[in-house]
Amino acid sequence: MKNPFVIKAYESRELFCDRNDELQLMLRNCINHTDMTLISQRRMGKTGLILRLFDEIATVHPDIHTIYVDIFSSRNIDDFIKLLAEAIMKAFKPKTTLGEKLMAFIKTMRPQLTFDNITGEPQLMIAYQSPHEKEYTLRGLLEFLDNQGIHIIIAIDEFQQIRDYPEANMEALLRTYIQQTRNLTFIYCGSKKHLMADIFTNEKKPFYSSTAFVSLGKISTESYATFIRRLFNERGREIDDEAIAFILEWTRRHTYYTQQLCHTIFANGDQQIDIGKVKIACEQLMQQGEAVYLQYRQMLTIKQWNYLIAVAKEGCVSQITAAQFLGRHKIGSASTSQRLADALCEKGLLNDDINVKGVTYSVNDVFLSHWLERL
Repeated sequence: MKNPFVIKAYESRELFCDRNDELQLMLRNCINHTDMTLISQRRMGKTGLILRLFDEIATVHPDIHTIYVDIFSSRNIDDFIKLLAEAIMKAFKPKTTLGEKLMAFIKTMRPQLTFDNITGEPQLMIAYQSPHEKEYTLRGLLEFLDNQGIHIIIAIDEFQQIRDYPEANMEALLRTYIQQTRNLTFIYCGSKKHLMADIFTNEKKPFYSSTAFVSLGKISTESYATFIRRLFNERGREIDDEAIAFILEWTRRHTYYTQQLCHTIFANGDQQIDIGKVKIACEQLMQQGEAVYLQYRQMLTIKQWNYLIAVAKEGCVSQITAAQFLGRHKIGSASTSQRLADALCEKGLLNDDINVKGVTYSVNDVFLSHWLERL
């Protein structure tokens, strides 16, 4: 029996938990050609929500076409164009009318076209003579899509990656080309909240005030509890209320870690699941991650490692410069605490959650946080 707790890509709406409010908001924005910026912590389910949205659009608005491109692996404009072109080719199959037009257009770029041996997906290699030619190709791709006269939604995941490109004008270039389109709607996603906020809320930047914001928080305890119980019960398993409550408390209702723990519990094969069975799965996950966690220790300074432990033992810290926190963990001065927090946030090990009350810090990886609590 297949494990229903998905920890990779989106599979189906039956295996997707809640997000109904966010889904309806994004669907309404898409229908009304409103570009969006989707921001959340890492592994909170952004990609899954986008694919769930695309699934919904395919059902209720089949005349709207969707394209998803993840640019996390990109290093420059060359990579961006390659990934975008491959995503477009994946969305519009060669034997369709639009697919044939697309292939004819792609050939004008003089590409080297190959296919992945495992997935069969197309892979492009494009040779450019000058930076100007790259810009012309990017503009050409967007113009080609826009000129088809159909509504197309393009979701660009890990959009903040463009900030690392050597091309200093990438934001201005993209904004200029996108601004000229009439039939394309864009969804920009990112997990580095500070960078995404600066791209879209800094009045000195090209994308300033150009999108509607959608923030992804935690799924409610009630919705997640109902979801977990249903998936176990539908497959002949029984899980008691105490076990579910422990799961949601231990994973802090963080989407990825909740799914991962439930996936492990289900994989263990028990028909009757109580809190004891859940704790066994928790131990398994921490043991599996221990080798990676020890590598983190080698990557960090002693002060950074001890600071990570301090935050883990607190669970979350809303006042990292408070005398009580500094003294309890022998951190030193307030400026030292802020410097260590900033460095660990930059490395992706700490999360800084901004809310109306200020900033709350926590260890990004929930399983790592529990492992550190024991040290």
